[in-house]
Amino acid sequence: MDYLEIIELRSSNKDYEILSQKLTSFIDDLNKEYENYSIRLYRHLTVETDWSFHVHYHSRNHTASPSPVGLRIASALKEFGLVHHSVWSEEKRRKKS
Repeated sequence: MDYLEIIELRSSNKDYEILSQKLTSFIDDLNKEYENYSIRLYRHLTVETDWSFHVHYHSRNHTASPSPVGLRIASALKEFGLVHHSVWSEEKRRKKS
């Protein structure tokens, strides 16, 4: 099954450039450490303090619980502001018979 974890950050930090550097460096390190995950960082187009981390991965045995990397990201982001963490599974199209 393919999964997506979305970790959203509403930052209290108004200094976009410094936060951007910290977050992109953090993501680069995570992608090196967790090779079986694809971790991407997105920024809201009009609200500079809103960020979204997307963690894509495949697992055969998974529950509705967040992954270790998702939990690590969510925990690390709490120092920067409000964090929302959700886990999604890909909905596969069913073949018509």
